[in-house]
Amino acid sequence: MSGLRHIAVIDIGKTNAKVALVDLVTLSEVALRRMANAPLRQPPYPHHDVEALWTFILNSLASLNREQRIDAISITTHGATGVLVDAAGELVLPVLDYEFDGPDRLGAEYDAIRPPFTETGTPRLPLGLNLGAQFFWQQKRFPSEFARAAAMLMYPQYWALRLTGVAANEVTSLGCHTDLWDPRTADFSSMVDSLKWRSLMAPVRLARDRLGPILPALAARTGLGPQTPVFCGLHDSNASLLPHLLSDKPPFSVVSTGTWVVSMAVGGWEIALDAARDTLVNVSALGAPVPSARFMGGREFSLLTKDKPQDCSGSDVLAVLTRRMLLLPSTQRGSGPFPHHAAAWLDAEGISKGERFAAISFYLALMTATCLELIGADGPTTVEGPFARNRLFVGMLAAATARTVIASEAATGTSIGAALLATDQVTAHGKGERIEPQTDPIWAAYVSAWRAAVRAQG
Repeated sequence: MSGLRHIAVIDIGKTNAKVALVDLVTLSEVALRRMANAPLRQPPYPHHDVEALWTFILNSLASLNREQRIDAISITTHGATGVLVDAAGELVLPVLDYEFDGPDRLGAEYDAIRPPFTETGTPRLPLGLNLGAQFFWQQKRFPSEFARAAAMLMYPQYWALRLTGVAANEVTSLGCHTDLWDPRTADFSSMVDSLKWRSLMAPVRLARDRLGPILPALAARTGLGPQTPVFCGLHDSNASLLPHLLSDKPPFSVVSTGTWVVSMAVGGWEIALDAARDTLVNVSALGAPVPSARFMGGREFSLLTKDKPQDCSGSDVLAVLTRRMLLLPSTQRGSGPFPHHAAAWLDAEGISKGERFAAISFYLALMTATCLELIGADGPTTVEGPFARNRLFVGMLAAATARTVIASEAATGTSIGAALLATDQVTAHGKGERIEPQTDPIWAAYVSAWRAAVRAQG
């Protein structure tokens, strides 16, 4: 694999889909294609438009390959998504959107059979955020279609199947709050056996396994070489974590930002995770359990800043800090560290657009700091993804944690991590600006005021 340099990374996020070309020598993205990703809200239930995504993927591969020969393909996707295929690899049911509330309608029945948090590190989450609940609902609601399933696949490996014809599964997606995996034993959970699903689970492969070359018809369609290898792939937050596992010395933490803000602690303090506050055990690409916490920060940011300027002045920032204009959790209820709190503004009468942007950025940073505290994070924190470019976010995160924050320079941190699956290198040094905690006490006072107001919410 040492001769592979330019890796095309298929990165399917909940809000956007991307295909990035990553140069493994410079560990940088040299080209990027992007499209909005929205579920189809039509029968039999809201589901992912996999055919539109497939067309985008193939067109992007062809376009990128015309600019620079693609040496290999890797894949990363959002979690909480699985696919049921028949013996020919065709869908037996549409790929369910995890924000659909159908699985909640069988909530009591599912709760009776799902494994405990102590076994899986999976908290009970609403909607379809527990993948096991999705499969359970599909089996009960569509028994004849479910009976035709020959394999259950995690979402990255569905795209790998379409590219190579090889069915596989992988632990970072299996271990992402699915109820399907026991990270202590590195095996499927007791529920998989009790529901007799083990025979449906495609073989578990390493994220870095080369599943095979791209299918001949796809090589012809895209212009890629017929021997272009495709790697098994992994869950997106774990892709962001992988470069740091290879190069950083514990303790450290990584915050992967996108639709979800996922915080992961490596070598931190021993702490009991609180399943009621959306903490969980992820499984890294190296197979190790990773204490994690998350909230829907990217979605909150989009909703809060819609049609409003995403900028502010120094005087706006000072006004927010001085007057302690506070946004309290949670804009997206049902998940995150404060799942039952209702969002509220304090001391924000007459707030300007610039001040509002500053307060929103501070809110997101303070929510992230709470997540890091809940998982015992210690040492420097690296922020990957779009929030790394928000200086107010990273500044307040440093203030709230009283630790160094590193703002990654990579446009899409997940792409670099996914590309590393195609190399034998054991270290990966990313670039980023180091932000030290603010020394002006006005920042610490703001943090204290926010935390006191949250406690007063109950």
